[in-house]
Amino acid sequence: MNDDLQKKVAQAIHDPKNVGEMTDADSVGTVGNSECGEMLRLWVKYKEQDGQKVIDKASFQSFGCETAIAVASLATELIRGKTADEALEMKPEELSGELGPLPPMKIHCAELVQGALRDALSPDDQEPGQMESPAKPAELSPTLQDSLNAGQAKSGGINIRFLDE
Repeated sequence: MNDDLQKKVAQAIHDPKNVGEMTDADSVGTVGNSECGEMLRLWVKYKEQDGQKVIDKASFQSFGCETAIAVASLATELIRGKTADEALEMKPEELSGELGPLPPMKIHCAELVQGALRDALSPDDQEPGQMESPAKPAELSPTLQDSLNAGQAKSGGINIRFLDE
């Protein structure tokens, strides 16, 4: 990674935006990449604006590299005010925002964010932007921490806990 991109990533993760679970979200998307071990969960909340349903806010949790965290942070800001269809049209290079073009070895980070966004905005049984009565996040799936803890408990492995700051 070049020095300029490294500095931009460091700045973005120094103060990441919209990190954490959103309990009142209208939809949730989760994606994981077994090749690199990264997982990302994205929460989306809508509002009515000028007769359209637009994204009011989004948040994320990520188990991944610094670049994936930086892209997720920037993407949650970039999709605000967009309809689900507009957000779904965004390409990975657009989701990376001010980071600019990512090197080939880091493109998967933006694709991870795009995958979570697609999962959140395109439920299998409904068209994008047509979610009349979205399921509550608790009904969709457990948190990433719950998923990891459940998997570790079955295997007798470690239990991951986050420290309070």
